[in-house]
Amino acid sequence: MNKVWQAKWIMAPCFSEVNPLSLFHKEMESISLPEHREDLKNIHMFVRKKFAISYVSHSAYIDITADDYYKLYINGEFVGQGPAPAYHFRYFYNRYDISRYLKPGDNVIAVHVYYQGLVNRVWNSGDYRQGMIAEVYVDDELIVATDSTWRHSLSKAWSSGGIIGYDTQFLENIDSRLLETQWRNPDFDDSHWQPVYENHNHDHILCIQPTPSVDVYRISPKEVVKLNPGHYLIDFGREITGQFTMEAEGNSGQVIEIRCAEELDDQNRARYEMRCNCHYQEFWTLSGKGKDTLEFYDYKAFRYVEVIGPEDTIDLESFGAIVRHYPMDEEDCTFYTSDNLLNSIWDICRSGVKYGCQEGYLDCPNREKGQYLGDLTITGHSHIYLTGDLRLYKKAIEDFALSAFVCPGLLSVAPGSLMQEIADYSMQWPMQLIRYYWHSGDIEFLERMYPTVENLVNYFERYRRSDGLLENVKDKWNLVDWPENARDGYDFDLGRPVGNGCHNVVNAFYYGMIKNFNEIRDILGIDYRDELPQLRSSFIKAFYDNEARLFTDAAGSNHFALHSNALPLYFGITPRDSQREAVEFIRGKGFSCGVYMAYFVLKALARAGEHELVYSFITSNSIHSWRNMIREGATTCFEAWGKDQKWNTSLCHPWASAPIPVMIEDIIGLTPLAPGWKQIKFDPKLPASLRELELSIKVRTGRINVRYADGEYSITAPRGITIH
Repeated sequence: MNKVWQAKWIMAPCFSEVNPLSLFHKEMESISLPEHREDLKNIHMFVRKKFAISYVSHSAYIDITADDYYKLYINGEFVGQGPAPAYHFRYFYNRYDISRYLKPGDNVIAVHVYYQGLVNRVWNSGDYRQGMIAEVYVDDELIVATDSTWRHSLSKAWSSGGIIGYDTQFLENIDSRLLETQWRNPDFDDSHWQPVYENHNHDHILCIQPTPSVDVYRISPKEVVKLNPGHYLIDFGREITGQFTMEAEGNSGQVIEIRCAEELDDQNRARYEMRCNCHYQEFWTLSGKGKDTLEFYDYKAFRYVEVIGPEDTIDLESFGAIVRHYPMDEEDCTFYTSDNLLNSIWDICRSGVKYGCQEGYLDCPNREKGQYLGDLTITGHSHIYLTGDLRLYKKAIEDFALSAFVCPGLLSVAPGSLMQEIADYSMQWPMQLIRYYWHSGDIEFLERMYPTVENLVNYFERYRRSDGLLENVKDKWNLVDWPENARDGYDFDLGRPVGNGCHNVVNAFYYGMIKNFNEIRDILGIDYRDELPQLRSSFIKAFYDNEARLFTDAAGSNHFALHSNALPLYFGITPRDSQREAVEFIRGKGFSCGVYMAYFVLKALARAGEHELVYSFITSNSIHSWRNMIREGATTCFEAWGKDQKWNTSLCHPWASAPIPVMIEDIIGLTPLAPGWKQIKFDPKLPASLRELELSIKVRTGRINVRYADGEYSITAPRGITIH
């Protein structure tokens, strides 16, 4: 669906003075990034174009994109926003049906384009690529396209209140005195605005976004409490992702303070100096020209809001939130059991995925807002079952494949202008690719991605020693787990760069990568020499302790971390006659790991046939458990097992959603037996304590429903699908 554009890329004239910056590099290369002009950061540009049509057609659409981001209005009505972050050499545009927004006669397109200018995980920003492009078609005829006749204004209403997170976003101190409030409407006079600049040398290569734009909608608070005159505490009932909004009317220059928070402090006030390294405190200056509306541009993760201002200015009835997330209908996947705790665990995991999935799979929607490859293993797996929608997952796989232009060993966060590389994560990419294939049956995509898999495997061969194991993988993080205090005392120098030697976890993931590589070659009918038996033998020889019948953390170590034994069990390395020792070791350790590694622990136990133990781990009462998150007030799953178990815990982190795929695949026992769900395997392993269960999921072939009650199972699937 790529196209030849007749429109021109338009931009603010001030960006015509600079050339794009190159920000891509290996993370551990010692380089100096080029300086970015401060006056070209945090740029809000309004763009308008009036045009006329003689009639309204049922076939009218707009193709549009911007760098970094846009919000689109037609005749004053909000249409959509985007695009999904992307590298400039494969940059996305969105298509919207706009027939319902148009009218005979004069119409106006209004676009709020934002360029951030920071180097971070959010966008590919900080590179001076700014501006937008758009084309409007009616009955397949091009009606209007961006060119030098479009007019623009650089708004100073959004001034910086500081940079928060990991250089993630600018706080927005909004001055409504500087805002032309009617700029989106058809009758606004833009004759004082300046023409845009046509950039004939822009280097974006545009393709249509393979995923829908985020859903954007308004919700009302669950509760509003008046603390003092002009001082209100607003509770939206659960953690959300979006922007707070309200209306106020007062004198010019009067200021209202807005504090957003994920939780309350010990005084039952909004904890706006958040534990996740975001300081959600902003100030709104009223215009004095009637009723003003607060419109933040960027989004936050929050539940609570405090509003502090002159009592007679604030409209209580106007308090609300503009929520945003990847389209997700909660009816696409329904889950109910007789275990109320399990239902609550499912709910916080589902909500974490819902609000953590934006234009990509975010690690969190506050501090980082980045799409991490390792997080994709868990969040993506959960999202597939919660939505039945494979488009976001497929795009994420391709996002990381495209990062190979920086390093064939892949980046750990993509796309984005911040360079970060984690060996453990890169080695999971073939596993994610195979998962997509099994859920989609899309062998053409598997074939297209194969060269990236091959190059990835070849990349890590540079670290192989004579027995096939990797050592001194120094050009990427060796993560093991995060945060560092969740590594169960792992006995190896994991500094950056990593210490000398050969250690367990990176080699377990390497073994898993080769295993997945073999499976891909089997599917595609590609001949190869199977190195897996020798690699397994080398792994056992290097790390297996014959006396303890467990795996050590590293060659020469006598320490047995949970990670060093869960991963070999998960990947099938553990000798069969010592699986019992591995299981009992894990039973004793519990979740002495982070929420990320918990996914592999649960999957390892399930592969060993320990389904009762899996269930007991999911519903554990330990301080390292999902129950502990609920005890601490979670409405979305946390970044760590508890708020104080990490120094900067995010309270919305979908990488903690492992119970969703584990319950479906390993406890309910529902998996595709043939690619694309053409055949279904149903092998339930419900614990005796669970009296009732209902599950309904969407898959490629239709809807599958499972019910368990009074000791009896029933399952329905689309016609023509075989159930085994």
